[in-house]
Amino acid sequence: MTTSLRTRPRVPHLPRRRPARRVAVLVAVVAAASLAACGSRMDPDTVVGMSAGTGAGAGVPGAEGGLVGGTGGDAGSVPGTVGGGDLGGGAGSSTGGTGGAGTGSTGGGDAPAAGAQGGGENAADGGVEAGSCDGFENQTGVTDDTITIANVSDISGPVPGIFESAQQATQAYAAYFNSAGDVCGRSLKVLDLDSRADAGADQQAYARACEEAFAAVGSMSAFDSGGARTAQDCGLPDIRSYSVNGDRTACTTCFAAYAVQPNLVPNAMPQFWAKKAPEAVKSVAMFYVNAGAAPANAANFRAAWEKNGWDVKVFEAIDTAEFNYAPYVQQAKDAGAQLVNYTGPYQFTVRLQQAMKQQGYEPEVFLQDATVHDQRYVDEAGADGDGTYVYSQTPLFDDYSVAEMKLYRSWLQQVDPGAQPNTYGVFAWSAARLFVEQAVALGGKLTRASLVERMGGVKDWTGNGIHVPQQVGAETTANCASIIQLSNGTWKKVSPGEYLCGSMTNTGLGG
Repeated sequence: MTTSLRTRPRVPHLPRRRPARRVAVLVAVVAAASLAACGSRMDPDTVVGMSAGTGAGAGVPGAEGGLVGGTGGDAGSVPGTVGGGDLGGGAGSSTGGTGGAGTGSTGGGDAPAAGAQGGGENAADGGVEAGSCDGFENQTGVTDDTITIANVSDISGPVPGIFESAQQATQAYAAYFNSAGDVCGRSLKVLDLDSRADAGADQQAYARACEEAFAAVGSMSAFDSGGARTAQDCGLPDIRSYSVNGDRTACTTCFAAYAVQPNLVPNAMPQFWAKKAPEAVKSVAMFYVNAGAAPANAANFRAAWEKNGWDVKVFEAIDTAEFNYAPYVQQAKDAGAQLVNYTGPYQFTVRLQQAMKQQGYEPEVFLQDATVHDQRYVDEAGADGDGTYVYSQTPLFDDYSVAEMKLYRSWLQQVDPGAQPNTYGVFAWSAARLFVEQAVALGGKLTRASLVERMGGVKDWTGNGIHVPQQVGAETTANCASIIQLSNGTWKKVSPGEYLCGSMTNTGLGG
């Protein structure tokens, strides 16, 4: 079958943010807690039909399997890292600056319009050269009309809707792509599967994906080791939002828009604080959720940060069923800790901060990963969250000068009105774009094996500027980050330059 890969004309090119350099992040782990809220997901067929400027054409056939629970929060923090190099353009730094304050809350630009369309590298197919459709054959997950991609994410379980944002973003990109073109006459169809925050459920979901889908795209699970062997044994290309556990990183058919090697921890973030708050890093309290990969990853963070001059006085796990955070706050107070770091879901962050306020404890720095870069945290934490610092691997979510961020937010609202952007959604959107660009380029040569081969060569992937460069093929931890702070309910960038980048510490601990 020979069909054009692109059936609709392009629209004018939107400005693209220049690619950042590599960044790292602490990825998310599951924890227990109940989240309220319910979403109003629109059928993707309806989305495509109503989107401005899409014209006639194939819609998104819709998702199967559905979602269990509402729009609950994406909780947890798992492996990963941040930055490297010296603050203010020192050795190993990509900023080239002299230090000082960073940018404000946004990068400018207009709010995203409904059904926005990108051009050039922000076009739905990335502007890649389409491969010839000669020789294209139907295969597992591919019919004359559709290519089925599975998204396997934690939806039900201890925290309902925990990683629903990954499925929302995957659906959003499918709707965007189907509004603008196709792959050799075939639109994308998303099969939603629930890994239920359980390794066994992840394995079962991947067994179904092996039988019904061509590839898995944008998946996010705190216990993603479960389906790793299943995906590899059936040759399923698995292009994830995040890879969390070592087994998934070791899977030869598995890749991620954000991958990590737990023993490789970037140096930029600890070096930033060693210069900005030299006394605070001499007395640090580290707390982490006692679930999933968090304990092993916390040990890696501690080892790397201490090599960068931090002195960790308190290092404690907090069980997911714990509601009394007062004893942990007392430990930090007794140790005289002036920098408190927490790795866990934002719901638990709020508990810790409430306990700190009740005891009148105000350390110089309260620091977390990008898990709390989420409007739901801002709303729930209220005044208790004010002043929180975060190391982030993406632009601010309201930075509409980033064309790709504008597209993500536009199509997220089209597919699920009221849904909130967060880091898991950003990387799932990026994973979906990566799949599309590779599939379009392969054309008639698209098979599971050829896609896996191409994925192995992907370097410096930024999702067209929506996050820092990632070494997708090598599956190594990125080495850059920016520091943002919540101030009066608004996130603002406080580190200099675009990102802090540089060297990595190999802790030798694994994970």
